Amino acid sequence: MSLLSTFASRHLLEATTSPDLEKMLEKPLTVYAGFDPTSDSLQAGNFVTIMALTRMQQAGHRVIALVGGATGLIGDPSGKSVERQMLTPEQVEKNLIGIKENLSRFLKFDDPVNPAILVNNFDWYKNVSAINFLRDICVNFRVPQMLAKESVKKRLEATDGGMTFTEFSYQILQGNDFLHLYDTYGCTLEIGGADQWGNITAGTDLVRRLRGKEVYGLTFPLVCDSTGKKFGKSEGNAIFLDARKTSYYDFYQFFMRSMDADVIRYLKIFTLLPDERIAELEESLAKEPEKREAQRTLAEEVTRMVHGEKGLAIAKAATNVLFGGSVNGLSAADLEGIFANVKSATLPAAEVIGKSLIDVTAAAKMFASKGEARRMIQQGGVSVNNVKVPTIERIFAAEDLIEGRVAVLRSGKKNFFLLKVE
Repeated sequence: MSLLSTFASRHLLEATTSPDLEKMLEKPLTVYAGFDPTSDSLQAGNFVTIMALTRMQQAGHRVIALVGGATGLIGDPSGKSVERQMLTPEQVEKNLIGIKENLSRFLKFDDPVNPAILVNNFDWYKNVSAINFLRDICVNFRVPQMLAKESVKKRLEATDGGMTFTEFSYQILQGNDFLHLYDTYGCTLEIGGADQWGNITAGTDLVRRLRGKEVYGLTFPLVCDSTGKKFGKSEGNAIFLDARKTSYYDFYQFFMRSMDADVIRYLKIFTLLPDERIAELEESLAKEPEKREAQRTLAEEVTRMVHGEKGLAIAKAATNVLFGGSVNGLSAADLEGIFANVKSATLPAAEVIGKSLIDVTAAAKMFASKGEARRMIQQGGVSVNNVKVPTIERIFAAEDLIEGRVAVLRSGKKNFFLLKVE
């Protein structure tokens, strides 16, 4: 199967600029994709691009990850109805560090034979004068063609013409990026989401005009779930690849919650599992959907790729905690992430350690009164770190605190309470 056929079968192919690309991919070439430095961590929404580059490198092609240190200061209007907030150079520099770390989990920058390359387009823009840029590059763009770009038309329609020249010029900068990478690295292919088609063709046109050479573009579909919701957000919040922004548990659960109508497609896009294994999971989904084997496999595969075996183990342990499992091996930060949305209270250590559990739970307002706390404990309905409390004489010990600062309390089967100690 050709690489393009593989891309198509894995839902990674929307369009190409030329049918000749399939033949060109039979030999190693240099391909690049861009990443917007709007945050110090990439998001699940970037995963399609990451997986496409990963497959390209595995197929023997040289891959370049371009981080838009310069274009990030402008903001891409594609897919946006309002102008992006401009970043400062300091913010971009900080974000670049995080993005490089994220990408290094997938792309082999230290491969002895075919290392991936990371570039920052600020490096070739920082010393360019406006006069030279207008004369040498901008002169090759025609306003009617620029206005005809789908991303520009949609933006103009959405804002009733309210689009700044700064954003309008973004496609020129991205087009020039392709020219620079062609000149410097012999790059002949740019890939990106379907919303990048206009920016990609700006580059292919510019290289053809100035160098007389054919270069190519490839786009993949924008991933949405079966309800039409854009992939990569949970309850309106972005799912980040950095565990400091999205915990191992939340990351794992995001994929675990995939709907039956989406999970097989996600397995094809976001994992490197062979087609035969995905076919088995599809059969399992059809016969025994209640087992959620496909969802569990998806969550495990993606979490392992992003966070390694350690992160996956923590995510699974965290999931186990919610079903009464042990908290052993989980840090205080892990527990705070898992129970970020449950009731909690913070008490001084002097009001916790050495005190009766009745007094502690009442002081934390886990229960309305000491009497209620006493009744729940007597009935066997209270647990500390998922260990049932056997007697009302139970004293809260220092050993009950994870890293000396948090404990997981529970009344009944599902009423969790996070006690924080300072």
